[in-house]
Amino acid sequence: MNLAADQSAETGPPVVCLPMFGMTRAAMAAAFSPALAGTGLREIYLDLPGHGDTPANCPPTSQAVLDTVCAWLGQHLDAPVLLAGGSYGAYLATGIARQRPDLVRGLLLVCPGVTIARDSRDLPADPPLDAPTGWLDDAPAALHAHLDAALGHRRAAVVATVLAALNSGGPGDETFQQKLQTGSDFALPDENADFVFDGPVSVITGRQDRIVGYADQFRALRRFPRGTYTVIDAAGHYLPYEQPALLRSLTQDWLRRTRD
Repeated sequence: MNLAADQSAETGPPVVCLPMFGMTRAAMAAAFSPALAGTGLREIYLDLPGHGDTPANCPPTSQAVLDTVCAWLGQHLDAPVLLAGGSYGAYLATGIARQRPDLVRGLLLVCPGVTIARDSRDLPADPPLDAPTGWLDDAPAALHAHLDAALGHRRAAVVATVLAALNSGGPGDETFQQKLQTGSDFALPDENADFVFDGPVSVITGRQDRIVGYADQFRALRRFPRGTYTVIDAAGHYLPYEQPALLRSLTQDWLRRTRD
């Protein structure tokens, strides 16, 4: 299977980055390239099927998307590799480590989805942090409710950064994405399976993330004997764009542990 990919000019070991649902490799690069700068790693950013510039080249199920990514990894890279992901991309990265641990050397999971069903997620009940008047004025009205729930660092500049990311990259296939997200097979079939992945893992969450939360991710640490967990205040579901300096620091620590 072919996936649209961008690669940095570095010649070191690869780190493969999987984007959030509905977002593109360009958005993922904007989020993670500053965190990986100067590491010497070969950064690889993929568009998932039906996203960005990759056509909908598989059935609209998460298992088919995961299988497509695994096929790409097996075809283009020498396993095992480092995997980084945000939200749905982190959900897939965890699934790859569970189903194909031979492909994965370490995991960087940022605001990872743990369960697909929204009503099964343990979300923060605290009220959102204060925000300046008009902080959402430049966002399309259709996105106000989503950004209000997703963002912990509630400032107009953060909104502008997130909107730029959402609008970057190829057009994607909205019909495929809708079928995937609303279908009965959006969850991986082994989502709740017990497993242990013993490579170095960093789980980074936002304290004000009202999309996937932070508590489920802490409980999932039992699967990662070498896992580090961090929850960041004034950060939500778009943590890489909300707290880039902290993401870089935590990413550097993860990379240090992958070399031990």
